[in-house]
Amino acid sequence: MTYPTEDDFRRLLDALTMCVLLHDADTKAIVWANRAACIALGFSVEELLPLKARDMTRPEPKYRREIAVAAMDRSITEGPQGYEWCYRSRTAQDMLSEAIATYVPLRERAVVMVQFRDISAEEAMREELRRYETRLREFMQDLSEGVAVLTHDGSIEFISDSGRRLLGLAANDAPGSVFDYCGERNRERLAGQLDDAPSRHPSEPQRYRMIRRDGSACWLRITCRRLVIEDDLDGLLIDFRDISDEVAIEEARRTEARMLEHAGRYNAMGEMATAIAHELSQPLAAVRNFLEGAIRRLERGGAIEDTIWGLRSADRQAEHAALIIRSVREYIAKREPSETHADLRDVLADAAYFIELRARDAGVTVTLEQASEPLPVFVERVLIGQVVLNLAFNAIDALGTDMATTEENGAESSTPPRRRELRLVTSLDGEHARVQVIDNGPGVPADAHGRLFDGFSSSKAGGNGIGLSLCKNIVTRHGGKIWAQPAPCRGLECSFSLPLASGPPG
Repeated sequence: MTYPTEDDFRRLLDALTMCVLLHDADTKAIVWANRAACIALGFSVEELLPLKARDMTRPEPKYRREIAVAAMDRSITEGPQGYEWCYRSRTAQDMLSEAIATYVPLRERAVVMVQFRDISAEEAMREELRRYETRLREFMQDLSEGVAVLTHDGSIEFISDSGRRLLGLAANDAPGSVFDYCGERNRERLAGQLDDAPSRHPSEPQRYRMIRRDGSACWLRITCRRLVIEDDLDGLLIDFRDISDEVAIEEARRTEARMLEHAGRYNAMGEMATAIAHELSQPLAAVRNFLEGAIRRLERGGAIEDTIWGLRSADRQAEHAALIIRSVREYIAKREPSETHADLRDVLADAAYFIELRARDAGVTVTLEQASEPLPVFVERVLIGQVVLNLAFNAIDALGTDMATTEENGAESSTPPRRRELRLVTSLDGEHARVQVIDNGPGVPADAHGRLFDGFSSSKAGGNGIGLSLCKNIVTRHGGKIWAQPAPCRGLECSFSLPLASGPPG
């Protein structure tokens, strides 16, 4: 069997792509270098032999000769030693290297073999990654959004600094499980969102009321996505944003809308006061007449049957007055919003009672034209009735203004006064139920129809348009539309539609 010669081993070492330097185990002087080391350093073997550490390394404390010598000495007693070193070439180019010192007792002398490879590119990449990580942490620190990685059971494996801030976590606090921050009502819903998390895009956002670690409450909007990165990571990526301010604004708007609607009902009551007073005056006068008649019969010793008839008649008139008062009180009573299934025809019929009271004193004829089929809607009956009242009262006022103008301009005309009419119509319009309030009054300018229901736009002189704006607010919140257009035969037609409900009318 033929063994490789010393020359063969030299050829083998020269063929390596890794750089190799042989140092004398005692003096640490270079005694040989392979071809890869000569090429990397730019010196021949002969030129390397007399060089010292200061000639071929960066002049920094961490690259002092003593440090390399210590690593070589440890390799003799402790085995191979790895360390980072910076070699400097003939052209003064620094080469950051990963070096391994290995003690090798050769036949002629003991040496320390130092293998090294250029890691400058790798170190530059690591440094760039460190910079990116630092920047990313700085950016995420100021974000209003948090990012977290969850296991499939909801445990938080990673959470951004901004996420810690949103959940009220201190720097060293263990985040625990995402379910620790939501109440019983939201826990099941959040679990469902996480179970259904897609893998290609974020889920639809959902909002939750959460309790921070410090006990304070907040609202978070959460999206999630399934995260699978080969065998390294299999979990859920969630993104969450604090929307407490948005929720507070929405609630304030709802409260404001309820207050406006309540004020609108009282405003309508004020407009109906005169008509209601007139309506009440009739039964109250009748009560007084019947009672006075009964008293006179008793004083004259009249028949008891006549007296009882008078008292019962007075009672019936008092009940009629009580019914009027009760109807008004039920209409304007402040109550929490309560949506219910209803037939839109019934809502219109309830409002028509008050409309006819107002129209009677204004000399306006009211016609009610109901759809032949039910119009099931899911609404707050009082609010939709308020819309009908506002539209109808506006029309009655417009008709009254038109009549006053006609009488002023044509007092001596032989033409008979035109009949003032108001039509209240319900109908089925595809998938919607529609109400039309049509008058034959003066109408409005052609360019005003589109902005009639915007704030501070009014169809009557001296009006501020708040009532019509309130109508738009109510109809829109019920998922409907409201609009105005010229009536077919002079006047104004105001209409609104509401989506049909699937349930039975209440």
